[in-house]
Amino acid sequence: MAAAVILEQHGFPPLLLDLESKDLLDHVVFIFQKDGRWGSIGRSRDPGLHGRRPLFRSLRDLAWSYFDTYVDFSGRIIGYGPGNLYDLGNYDWRFSARNMHKIEDYLRGLPHKRLRSSDERYEALLERYKRYKKRYPDNRPVYYDNRWQWMR
Repeated sequence: MAAAVILEQHGFPPLLLDLESKDLLDHVVFIFQKDGRWGSIGRSRDPGLHGRRPLFRSLRDLAWSYFDTYVDFSGRIIGYGPGNLYDLGNYDWRFSARNMHKIEDYLRGLPHKRLRSSDERYEALLERYKRYKKRYPDNRPVYYDNRWQWMR
């Protein structure tokens, strides 16, 4: 939420992108456009789920940039849904000290576009992840080809 407030103060609308996962553990990033390209701000325990530089022509391309890094023992992105916190009306998403269940409900209700991927690609990524975790059980993988796209 801090990212949305900061972006709003710099003239960006409070947009977000819900990455829908088959294991129901969605990931949400805040999105912005710069020079007609999409980027995101996000934080996670997994480095591959952090933000992305504004390099993407479409939200679909931005969502795809998260696909490989989302694969773990249970996760696989199956869709994405953009939203705007202004849709919540006068709900105090900026300063509320309370739980923000209204935002969670809003995210669940967003229409999501399917992100179709082959099972072969998913299985290969999953096997790679399993091999990595077997060798480095306490580390998070950062072996992805698209690291240059990540926010630093």
